Amino acid sequence: MNATKTFDVQKIRADFPILSTEVHGKPLVYLDNGASAQKPKCVIDSIVHTYEHEYSNVHRAAHALSAACTDKFEQARRTVQRFINAPEDREVIFVRGTTEGINLVAQTFGRANIKPGDEIVISAMEHHSNIVPWQMLCEESGAKLRVAPMDGTGTLIFDEYVKLLSKRTKLVAVVHVSNALGTINPVQQIAEEAHKVGAVVLVDGAQAAPHMRVDVQELGVDFYAFSGHKAFGPSGIGALWGRAELLEAMPPWHGGGEMIKSVTFEKTTYADIPHKFEAGTPNIADSIALGVGLEYLMEIGLDAMQAYEHEVFEYATQQLSAIDGLRIIGTSEHKAGVISFVLDDIHAADAGMILDEQGIAVRVGQHCAEPVMDFFKVPATVRASFAFYNTKEEVDALVKGIHKVKELFA
Repeated sequence: MNATKTFDVQKIRADFPILSTEVHGKPLVYLDNGASAQKPKCVIDSIVHTYEHEYSNVHRAAHALSAACTDKFEQARRTVQRFINAPEDREVIFVRGTTEGINLVAQTFGRANIKPGDEIVISAMEHHSNIVPWQMLCEESGAKLRVAPMDGTGTLIFDEYVKLLSKRTKLVAVVHVSNALGTINPVQQIAEEAHKVGAVVLVDGAQAAPHMRVDVQELGVDFYAFSGHKAFGPSGIGALWGRAELLEAMPPWHGGGEMIKSVTFEKTTYADIPHKFEAGTPNIADSIALGVGLEYLMEIGLDAMQAYEHEVFEYATQQLSAIDGLRIIGTSEHKAGVISFVLDDIHAADAGMILDEQGIAVRVGQHCAEPVMDFFKVPATVRASFAFYNTKEEVDALVKGIHKVKELFA
């Protein structure tokens, strides 16, 4: 069935106030969702409502505002649990975003378990946030970082990944969907192979959570991190999921209030999970709004959302592929949401500036994936990244805009 006929995208667009904005006198065509997605009115209203009517610090206080805020804060945790089908809500830790979630694992599980001579395996298509924390850990611990290669389409070479695994492999950290290429990695199979050698698996889900149904139990991974701002929620909030037995064994990262049971000058007893990893006053309003945003996605229907978005994405791929002098970087058979491209003899920054003049928002540069750019021997790309509120008409506007860029540089 044609998804565009069954999915009411105009009704969806009406939920996002910013999509009616004009830029340089032109209707906004927002194709920078891979960097940050826009927010539905319910998320915006949630933040305002919390601060206007219910704001107070959460947990322990005896008064009504704190009780109301605490209830909604913990309900948001349960919403994240449902969104990724985690076994227990206590396995969900609120963090600032994917980057902090990955760093939390590196600094807790990593420091406690990675020793000299051990190995950490990542892929060649990782975002800097899933490279740098492991480099830092390797420098500190004496472990070695191994990189599973990809081919010219931007697809993981699975057999080569398996060859890297050994009894020395203690952790595998991979992106679910590449932010620079759009490649969807076979996470379930990656985890199965890693577990055969006793390794723990962390997944960077920043680009996957907004585009597809995520089921951490079905994937069979050990840690999964994603960001609120890419999933139509607020910035500065995200979630790390981890298996309870791993989280319970890990030392805390930050010390302070909330993450303790008892403190004396001689000894501190830490709180149970998840609070052991949530020191200090949390990002209360944005945590609540993250829950509201995820509820919104689930109400729309993740499968319907994915089917519609994929149809628009496929249309965009076809239309852009037909443009002379345009080369798509990343042509894996399994992709989601992202089309990176270069134009012959036109720098990405120049193309992005001219597209902006036409109201078209795209991202230009290396997309925090410099090794990917080096692999494809390009200094930068133009990246159009899609969401379920984008339309084929906006794709047509992008194509028209690219032709305008080409005309100006002819």
